[in-house]
Amino acid sequence: MKLRSAAIAGLLMIHPALAAEPPALGFNAEQPIAVNAESFTADLNAEAGTYTGNVIVVQGEVKLRADTIVVTAPQGKASRMEARGNVIVDSPSGTAKGDAAVFDVPRRMVRLTGRVVLTKDDNVMRGTALEVEIATGKARLTAGAADAAQSPGRGRVEGLFNPQGTPGAGQPGGSGNP
Repeated sequence: MKLRSAAIAGLLMIHPALAAEPPALGFNAEQPIAVNAESFTADLNAEAGTYTGNVIVVQGEVKLRADTIVVTAPQGKASRMEARGNVIVDSPSGTAKGDAAVFDVPRRMVRLTGRVVLTKDDNVMRGTALEVEIATGKARLTAGAADAAQSPGRGRVEGLFNPQGTPGAGQPGGSGNP
């Protein structure tokens, strides 16, 4: 659950009104939000803003990094956020990585896609899509057949869970490492 929370937290912290989620998501909604990017472009007609170039968003102890983050906000209210390219969410509860992420604000749904990797200490889970329903806290990691060419598990979710204190467990190249 904590790994899934890391994925949610990174996407929610982009817009302060969205950050009013339960504290179980691993971040403090009262903390200021800092955004750092090489550039920002506003499209007033599309009511969207695009941060590009090594985008880093920080709120409290949670950090979201991506190549590009697009926030769509009709009438000033965020409705959709997209993070694209090398998406990484770091938090005290773990790290979530993927190629892209979308937060559908009205549906309160977060979807991380591509080569999805969740890590917590020496534990690792891999798939091609992670969906989290924010209202219920339910999450689903999948590895669809359509994405099997990109997934080393060929359409299967993979997990490697190591006992606490196992030196080097979960490191690339280890036996049975997903």
